[in-house]
Amino acid sequence: MADTKEHVYELIDRLPPTQVSAVVGLLEAMLDRISHAIANAPIDDELLTAEEEKALGEAQEWLKHNKGIPHQQVLAELGITQEEIDHFREPK
Repeated sequence: MADTKEHVYELIDRLPPTQVSAVVGLLEAMLDRISHAIANAPIDDELLTAEEEKALGEAQEWLKHNKGIPHQQVLAELGITQEEIDHFREPK
């Protein structure tokens, strides 16, 4: 294990700064519980209902004629922050 970590350190030392940033992002994602759970979640292969298909079609048509609404704007209109979402815990 120590040899493997040492090899990783050597490889990182050889990377240009932009690639080091990419590696940091990858490592953070690998260590983040939620990202790990999403990456390992089973594929959602459940068929859409007719109602869901209709709603998706309406949304896609709306986006052809309107600018999308930024996520931060939606949160502000709902009176919540991304930090609140990130730290949300289901009540037990």
